[in-house]
Amino acid sequence: MSRLLVRYPPHAARSRVVVTPGAFARLGRFVRETAAPRRALVLSDPNVAALYGARAMRLLERAHVASRLLVVPAGERSKGPRTLERIWSEMAAHGVGRHDALVALGGGVVGDLGGFAAATWLRGVAWVGVPTSLLAQVDSSVGGKTGIDLGAGKNLVGAFHQPAGVLVDPDLLQTLPVRERRAGLAEVVKVGMATDAALFRWIEREVAALDAGARDGLGEAVERAIRAKLRVVRGDEREREGGRRTALNYGHTLGHALEAARGYRGVRHGEAVAIGMRVASALSVEVVALAPRERARLVAVLDALRLPRRMPPTPLAALLEAMAHDKKRGTSGARWVLTPRVGHASVPRLISGRLVQAALREAGAVA
Repeated sequence: MSRLLVRYPPHAARSRVVVTPGAFARLGRFVRETAAPRRALVLSDPNVAALYGARAMRLLERAHVASRLLVVPAGERSKGPRTLERIWSEMAAHGVGRHDALVALGGGVVGDLGGFAAATWLRGVAWVGVPTSLLAQVDSSVGGKTGIDLGAGKNLVGAFHQPAGVLVDPDLLQTLPVRERRAGLAEVVKVGMATDAALFRWIEREVAALDAGARDGLGEAVERAIRAKLRVVRGDEREREGGRRTALNYGHTLGHALEAARGYRGVRHGEAVAIGMRVASALSVEVVALAPRERARLVAVLDALRLPRRMPPTPLAALLEAMAHDKKRGTSGARWVLTPRVGHASVPRLISGRLVQAALREAGAVA
């Protein structure tokens, strides 16, 4: 009998990230430079495709990339196995091979779906992200997390698959509805509160301009948030237990549970995260001695961005059930990222059920 220990060298993943106003005009050249495909499937949703789909196809064709556009329903409810199978079928019909690519043109749902389809098609092909929402530009487009939802919970099936390139054009945000823009800003606040005190101070100074949707302010917010996130994920690509990347889950223990408990209806992801941050900061005061004045800074920013203070009436039991199925839970239950001070998140930890339930009721959960 043989006993073999096989060591595989770590894969050095590389992504090229460009953040430039007007960068969308370079889409074809960027895809050629980063993924070098002969063919590409362009994935989008109806809202984004109506605005940018035809132009994207022209730019790719000019770069001699044979492209096909696939439009899937907008919204989190389409981020599941049926849509994924449809994407695979289109990749087969278009003849996408191992040296070809998928281009994800849209928000976080399109990016998660497209990235996972690329990760699993022919055991992995290149993909390029072109995020069109603020939420996607500052969060889901960088870091390589891809996946789909199941009835049991959000992002339960997925893979780490770094994009060959991410083309971020802040000018695309000018077509965003106000509510979507504010929901995206919640993720900028999260990055600052959890990992970067200087970013959080900048948000405090610029919060009025950000709330108004000022073009220059949004562009700078995107670049600052991406740089802050990349500093974290570079050293912890796979989000090891207790690793630095877990800090980016601040506000998400409740945020994901709230989305799931409400069937992904009525609450935007960023809004759910904002409510999650309010609860996590209250628990931080109780558990890790976050100074009340520091929590007040977070609350003031979220209020200035007109993000929700409380959740819509949601059954407490449904929230606790969703937390029990969250992919980030520990062996003994849901773990919370807390902040003992602005810009410094703690290792995720278990918290007394009594404290959690009291905080959830205070935030609007109902028996």
